Amino acid sequence: MTDSPTAARLARFKIGDIVKHRVYPFRGVIFDVDPVFANTEEWLQSIPAEIRPRRDQPFYHLLAENAEATYVAYVSEQNLLPDDSGKPCRHPMIRDLFFGPEAGAYHRKETRLN
Repeated sequence: MTDSPTAARLARFKIGDIVKHRVYPFRGVIFDVDPVFANTEEWLQSIPAEIRPRRDQPFYHLLAENAEATYVAYVSEQNLLPDDSGKPCRHPMIRDLFFGPEAGAYHRKETRLN
């Protein structure tokens, strides 16, 4: 498989889904999706080569949380799993962007530009 941006595919998860990291102990709510890697080269190179994600997959912006803190995370699709804990997320920005959770996901609030 190549790292070509033309190799983009459909995202497995959608905005509002609650997901967890496959390796690290954090979870979160998806608030944006990039069809392929769209962060800096420095960010990508900071990840050890043996676990560095491929560029040719969706990357998700999460309102993330772990046991100690809430933060924003950028995670490749290969490193995410559905979170089936049934627990709501506690990130303080969730209430600004979403309703819920309901049926295991959050639902976007309508936003007005004017």
